Amino acid sequence: MYRIRFNDLIKWKMSSKRKPLLFLGARQVGKTYLLKQFGDAEYKQVAYVNFEHPSAPKGLFDIDFDVDRIITVLNAFCNIKINSEDTLIVFDEIQAAPKGIMALKYFFEDAPKYHIVAAGSLLGVNIHPGESFPVGKVDFMRLYPLSFYEFILAMGEKGIAEIYMNGDFSNLKFFHDKLINYLRYYFYVGGMPEVVVDFVENRDWQSVRKLQKQILESYRNDFSKHAPREILPRINMVWDSIPAQLSKENKKFVYGVIREGSRAKDFELAIQWLTDAGLLQKIYNTSKAALPLVAYQELSAFKLFHNDVGLLGAMSNLSAQTIANGDAIFTEFKGALAEQFVFQQLIKEENISVYYHTFENSKYELDFLVQTSDDEIIPIEVKAGENLKSTSFRLFCKKHNPKIAIRTSLTEYKIESWLTNIPLYCIDRCILG
Repeated sequence: MYRIRFNDLIKWKMSSKRKPLLFLGARQVGKTYLLKQFGDAEYKQVAYVNFEHPSAPKGLFDIDFDVDRIITVLNAFCNIKINSEDTLIVFDEIQAAPKGIMALKYFFEDAPKYHIVAAGSLLGVNIHPGESFPVGKVDFMRLYPLSFYEFILAMGEKGIAEIYMNGDFSNLKFFHDKLINYLRYYFYVGGMPEVVVDFVENRDWQSVRKLQKQILESYRNDFSKHAPREILPRINMVWDSIPAQLSKENKKFVYGVIREGSRAKDFELAIQWLTDAGLLQKIYNTSKAALPLVAYQELSAFKLFHNDVGLLGAMSNLSAQTIANGDAIFTEFKGALAEQFVFQQLIKEENISVYYHTFENSKYELDFLVQTSDDEIIPIEVKAGENLKSTSFRLFCKKHNPKIAIRTSLTEYKIESWLTNIPLYCIDRCILG
């Protein structure tokens, strides 16, 4: 299964300024598989250690940070002879090894010749007390569920995928209906690698849902295993509220949806835990559409998105019958799945910042407001149904007159007088292409 991050890993390997790499991402998004695939393809051997395994040398970094000693132990544990020229060292679930993250600093300072990747599903929530972080001593890379581009590649559509990646809208229109159909599949299947592989091989909707439920159950088990006991009930309450939060007309996170009368102080630690684990993603409202958007973000007003549209559908018990019912899947839960999909395609792009915007009187809301690396502010309106009219979008564009304004919908690519309509399935291409 091809992942775009494979190319980024090669760039990391070849960089003259390479540092130990922290490879982040929620559990079961495919980090281990991709790192092993990368190691097998680009190195003669891989020294792999999963610190959550019972036999792993969890105390490897307790004695000291002497790199020669650490390499000697790894040679014995992995039963290979590690050398810097042709060995990829992978520390998987490094948060389970005390002082493991701190050890990366000494590899950077004392032995930068080694190629080291440290991966973790819960790095954000399991930094050990009293352990300093090696600021400036590591590179970062994050893996998300499969994008729609990676999904259609997995479905065997290499030719369409090439046109897609090139942002060739004039030729993409010949495959519009086919891509809309694949989009229906993606809304249900999502981008979790195990689920996608099963769907590609079996085309069994019940099997897809069973696997998704298993992943959701494994997430809940992580709550019980890793979260502080005092906030565990509230983590579960926040988690369970996400389908209801996103199915509102106004998708701003509302504490009262969790429990009547709730306030920020009751659930902010639970939300932080879930976002640190990569299971939920937060974007903030901006009070003003001006550069830089971060200067106008409102920390008290935000949306919480799931990490995967397929898992969101599974949490909502979305029926597979919606796939056969025309475009119903796009409008389920007041377009919640469509907005979740667009968010997923945008958040994976590291050269943009994603926000949303509420008008001063709070009556109208713009789905997304994106700032590019070129300091361009782009408003994005998500329209999953047949009605493409949007009062808030038109008002925003009339007031700010943006150079680029994007409406994304099920219709084909079309440039109009004051906006560009982008098909939902290639919303990421409109930002980068």
